[in-house]
Amino acid sequence: MDNKSILDDLLDILEKSNVKIRKDSLGGGGSGLCRIKDHYIFFADMDSSDYEVAVCCAKAVGQVVNIESIYLKPQVRSFIEQNTEKIQQ
Repeated sequence: MDNKSILDDLLDILEKSNVKIRKDSLGGGGSGLCRIKDHYIFFADMDSSDYEVAVCCAKAVGQVVNIESIYLKPQVRSFIEQNTEKIQQ
């Protein structure tokens, strides 16, 4: 799977988890999850590479979704696990 396919799957997971997706030009490196009251918004920086946005998206999925409770493609699960381990260390 390429980075674009992984990113598309990760964004789909967030949307299905009631996270609003905003795709904006943020100057690069600005993707991330924001919580306002009881709602989550994921800002996808369209100036960043697919890989950079996918890493931020994987971290967001790790925060709002119990990945053990849903089916994920093996490549997507591996990508999430690799990129959320960096946070926990």
